[in-house]
Amino acid sequence: MICPIAAGMVGVCLTGISLLHLGQINGRRAGLADDLLAFDALCFLVATLASYIALRRGDHRRLHHMERIADTTFIAAMLTLTVACFDITYTLTG
Repeated sequence: MICPIAAGMVGVCLTGISLLHLGQINGRRAGLADDLLAFDALCFLVATLASYIALRRGDHRRLHHMERIADTTFIAAMLTLTVACFDITYTLTG
């Protein structure tokens, strides 16, 4: 389940970065949010790759290790995305 969702979230992060940079052109500051979203896209990419490798591996020990990496990076990326949303909200409205 993580593989397609995390891959889609990379696109969400890239869209957010693009919108923030368009806002900078109009005179609004992006703050920390664009850096958080860039880091977040990398975390989602790691989760996608780990999930994909876990699907392709036959060794149960390595499978569980890659699943753990995918789960951990996915949860960390979702938490980072939440922090970025708060930063966007309070930077652009304040």
